[in-house]
Amino acid sequence: MTVIKGLAAALATLWLAGCATDAPPSNRYTLPDDAMAAPARVAGAEAAHQLVVARPTLARFLSVDGLVLQLDDITLNEASQHLWAEPLGLQLERRLKERLAARLPDTRILGEAAGESREPAATLRLTVDRFHGRFDGQAVVAGQWQLRDGEGSLEALAPFAVEVPLARDGYPALVRALGRGWDGVVDEIAEEIKRLR
Repeated sequence: MTVIKGLAAALATLWLAGCATDAPPSNRYTLPDDAMAAPARVAGAEAAHQLVVARPTLARFLSVDGLVLQLDDITLNEASQHLWAEPLGLQLERRLKERLAARLPDTRILGEAAGESREPAATLRLTVDRFHGRFDGQAVVAGQWQLRDGEGSLEALAPFAVEVPLARDGYPALVRALGRGWDGVVDEIAEEIKRLR
């Protein structure tokens, strides 16, 4: 009888160990490359304008490793197996700077953290309140942006909200749709900056 109990305990232990190691592997994602973002010529010292771009401020629920899905009108869920390959804020900042450089070829785009600007320059700041998938098959990108001149005076302040339908089910489609949504936001900002000049 004790042999049977011992064998049953050993089998139970093996089964539990197997369950613990059978977890599916994590998938990591980056925003897709933007073919339109590569400028033919990077604006240098001779650029007519300078623009300092701050890293976007993310809503707290977006400052996580996993992609976020809105399951209904009030429930948000962070994926445990579908993760950003690097912090989302870094990806959004890089994409923002690259795409602005392509859309504003007469402007030298600088990073705020690098302290590259030695003279007063306009500063662009964004707050991202939504950057997630929604239960109805939409990728949602929303927030607010503001532009201040070299003296710190507010030049423009506007919300943004973009919804992009997913081409198919799945996290890769969500990431691609979020990338398209972000591109649309950056294009709108670039057009408004041109209009203000």
